[in-house]
Amino acid sequence: MIAPSAWVERHLTFLSPGARVLDLACGSGRHARLLAAHGFSVVAVDRDGEALAGLSACAGVETRQLELEGERWPLAGERFGGIVVTNYLWRPRLGDVLAMLAPGGVLIYETFMLGNERYGKPSNPDFLLHPDELRMLAARAGLREIAFEQGETALPKPAMRQAICAVRD
Repeated sequence: MIAPSAWVERHLTFLSPGARVLDLACGSGRHARLLAAHGFSVVAVDRDGEALAGLSACAGVETRQLELEGERWPLAGERFGGIVVTNYLWRPRLGDVLAMLAPGGVLIYETFMLGNERYGKPSNPDFLLHPDELRMLAARAGLREIAFEQGETALPKPAMRQAICAVRD
């Protein structure tokens, strides 16, 4: 299994103890497991039921197989004390994702940005953030930035990445 993101690990301390946290597009659940191990109540969401099946015995994790890119937003009306997203970008729903963050909730988001095409996939600009895009989205949503990084990274492999940790005051 792939190790949790260092960005996510570094910023877990900003989440309120015991918070209900959404791991969006969680894949096999590396972050859901990390969050549950730290005492958070995790809702792990992905469209891949096989990937989610590996989380069935993980205490503190509720799994939901949902289509996140359809016309209907399947998480409408839900609120979370934290939202973790890594290696996933679907711009049509970014506003919906940020709207689910409860007051005091923390967003921890990390994914690929323009320039990553020189390292391989993802290379489609539809799935690559523009410079400062997460920072601007968070500000427009009324979130206060705690930390932000963008640019070339070497680990776990060379890539162009962007990451933010922000809170809804």
